[in-house]
Amino acid sequence: MKAKGKTSKGQVRIIGGEFRGHRLHFVDQGGDLRPSGDRMRETLFNWLQWELSGARVLDLFAGSGALGAEALSRGAGRAILVEKKKERCADLSRQLRPLFGERVMVQCADALKWLPRTAERFDLVFIDPPYDLGLAEPACRALEELKLLMPEALIYVESRRQDGAPEVPENWRLLKEKSGGDVLARLFQRE
Repeated sequence: MKAKGKTSKGQVRIIGGEFRGHRLHFVDQGGDLRPSGDRMRETLFNWLQWELSGARVLDLFAGSGALGAEALSRGAGRAILVEKKKERCADLSRQLRPLFGERVMVQCADALKWLPRTAERFDLVFIDPPYDLGLAEPACRALEELKLLMPEALIYVESRRQDGAPEVPENWRLLKEKSGGDVLARLFQRE
């Protein structure tokens, strides 16, 4: 277990698309960053392979930026990455703008407070918050209540397997589900 306040350096690799093999570096202060592993990301993007071209993507709890960057590398039209920690926001902008230019926007904000301030609607949303904060359910509810999803939008929700799946709106249909290690990954489509 990491000591509180300890800083570690890490990296994640973009595993497909135009920038396949490119590494994103990040600093993890406090040890709270948990990027989706290569295997789970590969499964997710196999699920999404025909859905990414031109998609408007929201990576709501961006962290390392791996999910948003992977979507852009594989042909998403635009991605907004929302991250609460200022250092990570600066890091994401510094690394992703040279790769994706105007197609990527990093918003430094609390995700649940940011949602009511946007008027954009999304084709694909990644919800992979820190597990212990109980943010997945309110994020799912807010996306639906604020009408931020396109009619057949896809929503990826990642949670800790032993915590059980967070509740989602009734009009979201489960398309795919996979568990691996500590992770429960679920892909929904809005109906």
